[in-house]
Order: sequence, then C-alpha cells, then structure tokens
Amino acid sequence: MNNRQKEFEQRAAAYAEQEQKAAGKSKTVSWLRVVVFVAGAITAWLFFRDGNTSAGIISIVGFYILFILVMRWHSRLDYRYKQLQLLGKLNLQEIDRLQGKLHTFDDGIAFKDDHHPYTSDLDIFGPDSLFQLMNRSVTSIGKLRLAQWFRQVAPAPEVLRRQEAVAELAMPDQQEWLQQAIVKPMHYKHLNENTQEFFDWLRAQDLYKAHPWLKLLVFVLPVLTLTAIAAWFYGYSGYIAGGFLAIQYLLGLKFQKQRDDYYDKSIGMYEAMQSYTDQLRHLEPYTFKAPLLEEIRTGLYKGNTMVSTAIGKVATIIDYFSWRLSTLMSFFLNSILMWDLVWIYRLENWKAQHLDQVENSLDLLAEFEALTSMAAFQYAQPHFAIPELSAIPFELEAERLAHPLIFSVERIANDFQMQGAGKTIVVTGSNMSGKTTFLRTVGINMVLAFMGAAVCARRLKVAPAQVYTAMRTADNLAENTSSFYAELKRLRILLNMTEGEEPVFYLLDEILKGTNSRDRHAGAMALIRQLHRRNASGLISTHDLELGAMEQELPGSVENFSFNSTIEGDKILFDYTLQRGICRSFNASKLMQLMGIEMERTDAAG
Repeated sequence: MNNRQKEFEQRAAAYAEQEQKAAGKSKTVSWLRVVVFVAGAITAWLFFRDGNTSAGIISIVGFYILFILVMRWHSRLDYRYKQLQLLGKLNLQEIDRLQGKLHTFDDGIAFKDDHHPYTSDLDIFGPDSLFQLMNRSVTSIGKLRLAQWFRQVAPAPEVLRRQEAVAELAMPDQQEWLQQAIVKPMHYKHLNENTQEFFDWLRAQDLYKAHPWLKLLVFVLPVLTLTAIAAWFYGYSGYIAGGFLAIQYLLGLKFQKQRDDYYDKSIGMYEAMQSYTDQLRHLEPYTFKAPLLEEIRTGLYKGNTMVSTAIGKVATIIDYFSWRLSTLMSFFLNSILMWDLVWIYRLENWKAQHLDQVENSLDLLAEFEALTSMAAFQYAQPHFAIPELSAIPFELEAERLAHPLIFSVERIANDFQMQGAGKTIVVTGSNMSGKTTFLRTVGINMVLAFMGAAVCARRLKVAPAQVYTAMRTADNLAENTSSFYAELKRLRILLNMTEGEEPVFYLLDEILKGTNSRDRHAGAMALIRQLHRRNASGLISTHDLELGAMEQELPGSVENFSFNSTIEGDKILFDYTLQRGICRSFNASKLMQLMGIEMERTDAAG
C-alpha cells in the first residue's frame, strides 16, 4: 500500500508540473488571440481609410480565418491543461482512498435498498461504503452498471471474463491509458442525466411523420423568405417578404409546444453526449487481448460508422438547438430560418439512422466504465488476491481474509475454511471482539468475488452462491414494525429463498435478539435445523453458548468458532483472531463497570 501511495504522489506531482507548463502556454496563446484580433482590425481600418476596399475585405477574411485557427489551438491547449489538472486530482483521490478518506466520493446512496438480500448489511452503498472505495465512474450509466454488479451475483463464466479484462486494464503499463480514460468524462457536468429516459422519449416522437408537409416548408420557406428580403432591398415590394415572415411566425406558433419539448428534453443531454464522445474516441482505436474488452470495442462499430461519430452528431445538433437561448438570436433565426424546426428534423433524422446503434453502444460503454473502476481498485490494492471459483458446493477457503473498509496499518486478517451444503458455522464471542465484523468480512469479500473483483485476502477460493444477510434489522414506525418482527420478516425471506435449488450463503448476526432468551434459543436451534435440510450454508454469530451444543447434535454440519478477549486490570484486550471452539471469555460485566454501573462482585467472568 505504501508503494502505491508513493507512486500516486509522484504521479500527482508530475502532473502538477506539466499542468503549470500547459497553463503558461495556454495563457500565451490566449494573448496571441487578442493580438490577431487587434492586428486584423487595425489592418482592415488602414486599407479602408486609404480607399483600398478589396484589400480591406481580404484582410478581414484572412485575419478572421487566422483568429479561428488560433482560437481552436487555444481550445486544444485549454483542454490539455484541464486534462492534466484532472489527472493530478485523480491521483490525489487514489491516495485518499488508500487512507480511508472516502467522504468526498459519491456514496451511491441512490442505489441503496433496505430490502436487498445483503447490500445494506455489508456497507455496499452509503457513507464509508464499498461503492465509494471502488467507483471511479463519473457518468450515470457507469455508476448504474457498477451498482448492478454489486447487487447481483454474476454467472461463473462471466466472472472469469471480467477477471481477465480487469487484469489487463490493471497492468502497470496500462495505467497512463486507464487514468486518461477515467478522467475524460470529468471535463463535463453530469447533473441529473438520464440517457435512457431521453432515448425512450425521442423514440416516441415523430413530428415530421405526423406532419409530412412540414418537411418541405422547413427547407423551402427560409430560402423564399431570404430571397424576398433580398429583393426588397433591390426595390421590390416588401409585402412578399412580410407574407413569408408571417407564415413562419404562424408555423412557429402552431408548433410552439413541440419546439419547447424538444429543447427541454435535449438540452440537458449535451454535456453527457460530449462526455460519451470523448470516452469513445479514447476507447475505439485501442486493441485489447482480453476477449471481453475486445468484444466491447468491436461492438462500438456499425458498418464503417464509429459510435463516437454518431454521438458527436447528436451533441452538435443539441448545441445548435441551444442557440435559441439568446432572445435576439432566437428571434432572427426562428423568424427567417425556422431554426427550431430545422434542428428538430435533424434530430429525428439522427434517431432513424443512429439511435439503436448508440443505445447498444452506451450499454457497452457502461460495462467498460465499470471495468475501469474495478481495474483501478485492483491496481491500487496490489496485496489483494484474485479469487478462485470453486465447483465444490459452498466451499470457502480463505487465507489472511480481512475487511477492505478497515484501513488500519495493522489490519487483522484470519484464515477460514468450510464446505458443503447444510452447514452452519456458529461464531460466539465477547462484546466488540470482532464476530460481527468477521461475518461482514466474509460477506463483502464474497460480493467482490462474485462480481469479478479482487478481494481483501492473500488467497480466496469460493463457490458461487446467493449471499443473504440479516444483521441490521430495525424497527419501522411508519410500517408499525418492531425490530423483532422486522428480523422475522428477513428470516422469512431467507426461508423462502432456500426452498429453491439456488445455493444460498447466509450471514446472520445475533438472530432473534428481540425476544427472551428461552424463545431465542429455541428459535435459533429450529432455524439451524431447518436450514440444514436445504441447499444453504452460512455463519451465525451469537452470544447464546447453548447453540454450541448443536455441534454434537449435527456433527460435521455445525461447527463452533469464536473470538475472545482478555481483561487486564481495567483494560479489555482484543486480538480479533478467529479460533476453533466456543468462546469462554466474556466482558459485558467489565464493560458496564467501566461505564459507571456498580456491578456486584461474582465469580463469573461477566
């Protein structure tokens, strides 16, 4: 981790140095633009003053062309400057992630679902979450795809394909290209973009199909209007021009609602389309070895048309459409050139030619963005392992397994193994000893493994299964639900899930804690027996030592593990190390005593 941190620091420093040089060059060219404009104005004025009209016009045209060339040069330099700035920022963000400073990153709270089988209990979304640690996507489609992968176990062949793709992207010699790909969309705003909603709306629109006569007027009427206006200047009647202008006004009025709808729906997509175009231009010419990456890249083509070209066209259309924002400009453009209706036609024409291709390609781009997030995550954590998928039901074999969201320099890791259906690992332990954290450690690494990502372990071999948790059940006043009943509902879902053939790996923390000890014990034992007969296995943490007796009732199917603590004077010491057997050391009495509760002395440990 320290080596990666040093590397990111060096990269950030190098980009800062390049950024400073680029800023100086951009400033120089900016002044050159001013010089060209002033020089052109003075030159043209001198020619016109001396009566050399032809030379004056030629100088205006020449300096205008030169000004446009310098302006484009400055735009490229400015883009380069911003790119270097963003690359430096990205490397500083990588350092923050390594240090556990996640609060500035998107927490993916929009994807949180308290009814999901495991995401709420395992801190997949929300503050200090796995999403914050892994996600590098900027666009909504990239974030959504990564969230989907977090929420759903991928088929084993797809997991292997993703692992291969991520491994290629995470190679050291790929990092420059990878970071360039990550920051491309950062040049643009991604506020409330909903590309699919826009495409669905656009697909339902057919203004020119519903009014085919309008197409002829859109292209003929502006020509007639301009001709009539020119004729008016040469002495012909102005009534003809006025008539054409009146017709344009009435047409604009008739289709005012459609014009406003097209503008309102499309203008918010401009930045997103520009972003996709930049990303695709970076991706399209590259050649990959991993089949999944090459399938994504080749899927971006339709015949000889690159999707970046298609998306660039719609971005241009939206940009021209936005000229109506200027009241003065809109008045002249729509009064003479039927501007809005022309670009509505262009947009509908684009839809007919490119919409299907773009929709499919953006799905591929979303997948690529999710893979880049996983690759950057894997590169930043070189001590993480690539998990191996097992064909043995419910096999879980881990060496130095730890929680990726614990950023301690001395992160505690444990070895653990189990296999076979109908198996329950009972984990007992004193308060704060680490048993709940261990369950979350197992769960969050299984989620990483089943999406194709690296895991926080030296080695992990795991069989694919549906992960299910019941840990943070709470009361719900709006639904008039107690915490105990909420937990029962979670357990009911688990029982329903395990009635099918799909393997289910469960992680249950202090089950039935909302009732008395006798009912809790009886209910927990009944649940373990019921799950034992199904295609399910998992871990249960508990303070109920009597559950440990089930190791004798169901030998080989129930095993006891524990976390222990020791008390030295007024200190409670934890080693957070998983051990075989039932916990024999408890600290509740000591903790209460340290909190000021006057406990009676007993012979028990507490």
